[in-house]
Amino acid sequence: MPSIDVDKLTVTPGRPYPMGPFVANSSVRFSIFSRHATRVWLDLFEHVEDKLPVWEYEFDAMHHRTGDVWSIVVHHLREGAYFMYRMDGPFDPKAGHRYNPNVYLLDPYAKAFAGDIHAGTMKCIAVRDEVDWANDVRPHRPMQETVIYETHVRGLTIHPSSAVAAPGTYEGLIEKIPYLKELGVTAVELLPIQEFGESLLGRCSLTTEAELRNYWGYSNVGFFAPTWTYAAHPADFQHLTEFRRMVHALHAAGIEVILDVVFNHTSEGNELGPTLSFRGIDNKIYYHLDEDGEYLNYSGCGNTLNCNHPLMRDLILDCLRYWVAVMHIDGFRFDLAAILGRNVRGEIEEDAPLIERIAEDAVLRDTKLIAEAWDAGGAYLVGSFGDNRWAEWNGRYRDDVRRYWRGDPGLRGQFASRLTGSADLYQNDGRSTEHTINFITCHDGFTLRDLVSFKRKHNEANGEGNRDGADENYSLNCGVEGETDDPAVNELRLRMQKNFLGTLFLSLGVPMIMGGDEFGRTQQGNNNAYCQDNEISWYDWRLLEKNCELFRFCREMIAFRGENSVFQRARYFQGKAKKGKEAEGDLDWFDESGGEMDWHAPKLPLACRIRPSENNGIRLYMLFNPAEKRVHFQLPPGAWHVRVDTSAASPRDINRATMDAPTVSRTLRVPPRTLVVLSQPEEAVAPAALKD
Repeated sequence: MPSIDVDKLTVTPGRPYPMGPFVANSSVRFSIFSRHATRVWLDLFEHVEDKLPVWEYEFDAMHHRTGDVWSIVVHHLREGAYFMYRMDGPFDPKAGHRYNPNVYLLDPYAKAFAGDIHAGTMKCIAVRDEVDWANDVRPHRPMQETVIYETHVRGLTIHPSSAVAAPGTYEGLIEKIPYLKELGVTAVELLPIQEFGESLLGRCSLTTEAELRNYWGYSNVGFFAPTWTYAAHPADFQHLTEFRRMVHALHAAGIEVILDVVFNHTSEGNELGPTLSFRGIDNKIYYHLDEDGEYLNYSGCGNTLNCNHPLMRDLILDCLRYWVAVMHIDGFRFDLAAILGRNVRGEIEEDAPLIERIAEDAVLRDTKLIAEAWDAGGAYLVGSFGDNRWAEWNGRYRDDVRRYWRGDPGLRGQFASRLTGSADLYQNDGRSTEHTINFITCHDGFTLRDLVSFKRKHNEANGEGNRDGADENYSLNCGVEGETDDPAVNELRLRMQKNFLGTLFLSLGVPMIMGGDEFGRTQQGNNNAYCQDNEISWYDWRLLEKNCELFRFCREMIAFRGENSVFQRARYFQGKAKKGKEAEGDLDWFDESGGEMDWHAPKLPLACRIRPSENNGIRLYMLFNPAEKRVHFQLPPGAWHVRVDTSAASPRDINRATMDAPTVSRTLRVPPRTLVVLSQPEEAVAPAALKD
């Protein structure tokens, strides 16, 4: 950080736009919004640890305010300066105002931060925008070809077994790119990397006695800035360079970067929380408040950002544009996105201005937009979020597929709908299969291994009496709660994990896997590990060797999906052909006897056949048996090659090459809780066999 020669600093009026600090050759312009502040001070600090500034300047409302924007230019100040603000105004909570001139405030538009927020030393850093990157080519992967890998930057490589030179950092993620390429994913979805405030939670784990931290990072304080805590060399603003280097390296490998963004709340919490930024700048504008000035809590985190206030809309749009234009991000997953649709009164509004504006924004036009289409206030908009620019995390997919493979009766219809792109949710309003983000697990809940190992959540380590986290997980423990040496139980658990992964990659829509599921990562039954910055959450890479069969199956299923174009189609299946035409539809459903499906029957086994014209001349027949007993499936005419069989040991569980696949005909005995995929070239069946 350059030293500040306070005797040389001079001030002239600034401009009200753009917001935030703007660095020129020998000056910095500072512009900040506040409608209700009566006095505003800019404070400069010599060192990030300093509690008191070395220089303070009070804005002159007559000369330094344009509308609601306060702006000055400080001359003879260089890039890297640490700064904050103070503001005075009414302290009238019932009217929505909570000004405190004794509190130093962070700039919502700051592009970089440094320091410890708990020690009161976090500062904003004035930095330039690095607009031009040499040789960075964005992959621009079509949505229907996308395979998403959700991961935590720190958790991916912080474990000693990761064998990277810079564990837990942006640099560490770069070192895992060859692994991601081998697996076959096309995008990484990063849990929040925007600067977050709350870290220490003020309590210890009851099982490990370690101090708990807000590990996931869903507690933002700086929306424009990548966090310095994931930098290998966090001095000054080096973390910006490291973040850009990570994005560039992923792009060079053909992998897109999707950010999990949290525009629904901040780390300031409710009225008992700290004043860090928004509350002290203009509490009434930035937050949803009731008629008594109390915080409305649709986020479950103490406060809710007033996203459809025009000024908050501007901030969100400016932020998204910055990440795309300056940081080259390829897409966003919006946490608790239903809040984006709440109007200034907190009501869900059809055609909410912000949701529509994000979809139509010119800068964001090529980015992927993914909504978590619910919130903690009871809104559930899965299937109806925004227009056809928006994809959605399909929570119905997760729940129905889990329940089907668990063996819940009467789920054949729901499962069939999820497998074929959830047309019941997305077919209207010009939507297609690429609008459903299919997932079995995500950061919020059980890992895939735990989904088949625990019937109940085990969150004791969180220190909340096991009351936190979802009570219903639609999981099964395969006969034993938790880890076991029983080979039969472990064989069934492996098979069930293959069933889930197989279903995911055979489904129309965009598949997303949670990082580590491909090699059996466990959180020891914790389904809400948000505060576990330890081995409960970290990726133990020793499991990759131990569970190499599961990894191979996942890798090969991703490749199998890519080689069969039918799974990447955007159009929905139409089913049976019209009368007078070939009897075989683009997709036909059968029961185990080969007869037409009775969707009202409580039985679970089902089969479906995909026409070869829909899949590069290859006919597919998929068999699903979630029952606890063996089922004899009658097959369509001809010889069929077994391409996938989750009951078989590796490498017979998936056969990429037809020549290596066993051949079956007429009848196939499918073991309990097993998925099978058969293939057949188009010419293998005589045309007469396909007629009525």
